[in-house]
Amino acid sequence: MGSFLFFAFSWWGILVRIVALVHFIRRRPDYFWIWVILIHPIGALVYIVVEVIPDAGLLRGSFQVFPRRKRIQELERTILDNPSAGNYEELGLLYIDDGNYARAKDSFDKAISSRTDHVDPFYRRGVAEIELGEFAAAVPDLERAVSSDPDYDFHRAKGLLAWAHAQTGQIEKADAMFREATRISTISETYYHYALFLQAQGRAAEARVWSQKILDKKPTMPGYLRRRERPWFRKASALLGRLPAT
Repeated sequence: MGSFLFFAFSWWGILVRIVALVHFIRRRPDYFWIWVILIHPIGALVYIVVEVIPDAGLLRGSFQVFPRRKRIQELERTILDNPSAGNYEELGLLYIDDGNYARAKDSFDKAISSRTDHVDPFYRRGVAEIELGEFAAAVPDLERAVSSDPDYDFHRAKGLLAWAHAQTGQIEKADAMFREATRISTISETYYHYALFLQAQGRAAEARVWSQKILDKKPTMPGYLRRRERPWFRKASALLGRLPAT
């Protein structure tokens, strides 16, 4: 009986450690957790309670993959009979959520060819073009959104336009747009792109400031937002590591 309990406990310890390590690798929380996980199975269990269970809210997007792809298939069939701008716009949005930016761009191309009086398809196509690295194509689409509403998509449009200017060699425009965007926006994506822009311009001290601004948000953020922002925290930390110390 004792050997059975020892065997069961050993497998339980291995299992909780595996669960904890897989989550740690995928989500990259604070690094002290790796020692907590490895020292004892109870530490791995504590990690699961503190980090894995609260992260469950972020997994909703994973569970939405199948309904989203089902809706994509439905729209792809519907468009054969009804190729309306609205159907193409919805399909483009679903493709963006699915990470399929090439198909998203194609869908917005077709939506725009049918109706050009609404700015959102241009903006969403610009987002897809940024993700595809087609910065020159993104500039006029994002300019249309910013001209229509300088605060479009909670100031994200302005930050993306600044990044597109930077990537197409329009340095003065990029600098002015980044200054304007960061004056009113707290989006980590915008801060990070601005830091990369400053680094490329040889303005390392300023790049460090904007990278640090991303990390400075971490202590005051609610837990669910802190988890969502982890990719930007990692990128900011990596950039700080590459920048020369002042």
